[in-house]
Amino acid sequence: MYDLETRKRALALVAQGRSLNAVSRQTGISRWCLRTWQQRLHPATRSGATCERCATPPRPPDDPSSYAYLLGLYLGDGCVSRTGRSWTLRVSCADAWPGLIDACEGAMRAVRPGDSVHRVQAPGCVAVTSYSNHWPCLFPQHGPGRKHERRIELVPWQQQITGAHRWELIRGLVHSDGCRIANWTTRTVGGRRKRYTYPRYFFTNKSPDIVDLYTRTLDALGVAWTAARHPQGARNVSVARRASVALMDAHVGPKY
Repeated sequence: MYDLETRKRALALVAQGRSLNAVSRQTGISRWCLRTWQQRLHPATRSGATCERCATPPRPPDDPSSYAYLLGLYLGDGCVSRTGRSWTLRVSCADAWPGLIDACEGAMRAVRPGDSVHRVQAPGCVAVTSYSNHWPCLFPQHGPGRKHERRIELVPWQQQITGAHRWELIRGLVHSDGCRIANWTTRTVGGRRKRYTYPRYFFTNKSPDIVDLYTRTLDALGVAWTAARHPQGARNVSVARRASVALMDAHVGPKY
């Protein structure tokens, strides 16, 4: 779709120190394309396709917005595991949400554009999967056992990214372990019983650390929430106030 000169002009903007997001907005070219061109036209900058965390000195991922979203997905329905000589990042997405599957794959490609991404079909869900020796570098929360049975803490460089891209983190967390539903109630008005429907967001997770990350981020964004203990030991965080639901709708929205 783009000739070589167009690619070089776009990469020249990146070379000026502008972020991939800024160049993408200016040119209309996706971040994934920009990053891929950067690697193909300047292979020496790939450092053997090493990740930003392996660079000297280490730096944050080049696409922090996509990383914040992918981090939210990983903390909810993802895992990093050893596979032969490499490592695998796997995020399980329900078949009912094809848009979520596409968004997950797009985020993986944006964070690690030099690595392939695959969809592995399983009963009722798709495991979006990517192989790289550097997934443990990008997700230092990986470890043996279930997430709710061990400490989950963000390291300083992750805190910087999630502090700058809070809504993307919230979107990833809601897309993994949350939902937007329509609640209803009835009221008597003028002697007649009327039914009212109103939307709300739920987020449910067993890890106290992940729930704390979610609620602290909501606090920073000015979103009101309440929490209740789920019968199976998880905490259920609800966003139901009209103004807060409007904020969530503007930045998160229902899964699709």
